[in-house]
Amino acid sequence: MSNLRELKRRIDSISSTRQITRTMEMISTAKVGEALERASSAAPYKDAITRMLANVVDAVHGDVDHPLLVDHANSTGELLIVIASDRGLAGGFNVTVQRAAEKRIKELQAQGKKAEVITCGAKPTEYFLARGITPVLHYEGISDKPTDEQAAQIASYAMDGYTSGSFARVVLHYNHAQNRVQQQIVCEQLLPVQQDSLTMPNAPRTHESLNVVGTDESDYGHTYGLVVSFDPSPSEVLGRLMPAYVTTVIYHALLDSAAAEHGARRRAMNAATDNANAALTTLNRTYNRSRQGSITTELNEIIGGASALEDSQ
Repeated sequence: MSNLRELKRRIDSISSTRQITRTMEMISTAKVGEALERASSAAPYKDAITRMLANVVDAVHGDVDHPLLVDHANSTGELLIVIASDRGLAGGFNVTVQRAAEKRIKELQAQGKKAEVITCGAKPTEYFLARGITPVLHYEGISDKPTDEQAAQIASYAMDGYTSGSFARVVLHYNHAQNRVQQQIVCEQLLPVQQDSLTMPNAPRTHESLNVVGTDESDYGHTYGLVVSFDPSPSEVLGRLMPAYVTTVIYHALLDSAAAEHGARRRAMNAATDNANAALTTLNRTYNRSRQGSITTELNEIIGGASALEDSQ
């Protein structure tokens, strides 16, 4: 009987856990669609401002002078922006990003360089603090629904540090939501803005996107040979576009990570529910067999006792 009571306790415990994981799976299923929609809605703006910046850089044939385009190869610092989650129960969602960033920090330290970390999410903040790494900025409680204000603060710190020469690079570490189920870790260089990645030879050009005063219409719309006059100057145009571009990329990464988080948690909770179902199937079978054996034993004892009474009479 003690074995049956233990089995019953385990069945009840796993049943309660299954109810929790199933509920969390349903919540994440509902939220992942909304999060993906937010990320998708922000993507066109990111693409537009990237295209606009590419058009400007290409129009001046790369002859631009902006602090965020300058290569600080002699700098010994690097800023890592690590975007993860406030909560766990999402499989390897947090761990993969945190370990990738930690690996990079160790590489920099081995080279005698310094690394600064900005964490977005309670989990990466706890992870690095436990390893003696204090984030210069940290954000908790908004990984589910990040804000553009958060992105602007991160962008401001990153741009100020890069412009002053404190960092040779600024790198984003986060999970990209490929779809509702799959996530992919991304290590994306944010600064310096690489002109090669902005050059879009086949990108369509419009007067509005270039903000031009006059163009050679015979060459308009072609990849090369486009003559552009800027008002204001190219440096002033870039002065406005660059901060907007950096902030937009960070904000989109935050939204993308939020969508990936819900997808990862949905998959993890689905796997946990399936495991609970399998465990319950096994335990119920074992319980029923043990109970059947116990009943059979009791019946045999009763029959044996009755037979003994008849014989004694």
